Amino acid sequence: MKIASTLGFAGAMLAASLSVASAQSINGEVVKIETDRGRITLKHGAIPNLEMDPMTMVFRVADPAMLQQVRQGDRVTFEASRVNGNITVTRIQRAR
Repeated sequence: MKIASTLGFAGAMLAASLSVASAQSINGEVVKIETDRGRITLKHGAIPNLEMDPMTMVFRVADPAMLQQVRQGDRVTFEASRVNGNITVTRIQRAR
């Protein structure tokens, strides 16, 4: 019984930590694209899951093919997370 209780608590803690760390859709604007380096510069709003204020910064992209979907000056929505210690864009699309 004690093991089941401990596992239930551990599962609840894991679920809570995943929901806090989950990426949220952020509005931004493409400032610069560096296809050869797999990076994009975005002027963006606050990113709560990374505890970041609005700013302009360079991001790595999870998949360099994402850079083909946007152009400099595009308004976009994107998600960013820490991947191997680096803040990385994990999804991006033109805003509608």
